[in-house]
Amino acid sequence: MKPPTVFLGDMTSPEVEAFLAAGHDTVIVPTGSTEQHGPHGPLLTDVLVPTEVARRVAPVVEALVAPAINYGLSYPHTGFTGLVQIRIPTFMALVEDVAASLATAGFRRIVFLNGHYDNTYAIAYACANAADRLPPGTHAFPVNYWDGMTADEAGEFFGPGTGLHANRGETSAVLAINADLVDMDAANAEMPPFPEVTNQAPVHTAFFFSAPGSVHRATHSGTWGDAREATAEYGERYLSVVTQATIRVLDDVERTFEAMPPR
Repeated sequence: MKPPTVFLGDMTSPEVEAFLAAGHDTVIVPTGSTEQHGPHGPLLTDVLVPTEVARRVAPVVEALVAPAINYGLSYPHTGFTGLVQIRIPTFMALVEDVAASLATAGFRRIVFLNGHYDNTYAIAYACANAADRLPPGTHAFPVNYWDGMTADEAGEFFGPGTGLHANRGETSAVLAINADLVDMDAANAEMPPFPEVTNQAPVHTAFFFSAPGSVHRATHSGTWGDAREATAEYGERYLSVVTQATIRVLDDVERTFEAMPPR
């Protein structure tokens, strides 16, 4: 007998029909990138992590996990070997068509669970573009898997002192998923030479989002943080925290849609 699964791509068409007929209508689309993650991490890190988070979230929110979107907007990493990126219009068109197709199949809550920050705005605008193609009552939107972290949790895993890319937390998460994909002998520490600024967020947007090759310019290795102390145990903590954070965010989003009266 075929074992049950939360992965849409592993299911038969009748299995998907039965899922929808049972009153379930949520699908999660892991979305990431194929780009360098230092000298130690796999290129698919930003897909592996949201896919694992989606696998853990799916049974709790009664969802299926669609095949991941492996390619994204990785202009800051131009210059590193192995990068595969697609143009912004191509990416947005892909997100729009995926949303419309899943809606046609019968899904009414389509969550793009993103693992690569540079994709965020493009996903949101693509969902807006697709809105006219979606049946009434259908919601398609992005959620970054780290969005629901508390301030303390975010401070532990990401920040000026811990880094934001291929660091301990992100590397540990991959170790917990599949340790064979990480070369810990090559794990390193590097921080970009950022000057003191009033507010890092707009500076990072200007420098990283608007300048192809900005990460290649800011780092020698591609690492932004310290991956040398990464462990599978710490990765399991990371995955547990972001899984619970994602569940909270999805609940918040659902309650917000329900709270707004139709006009």
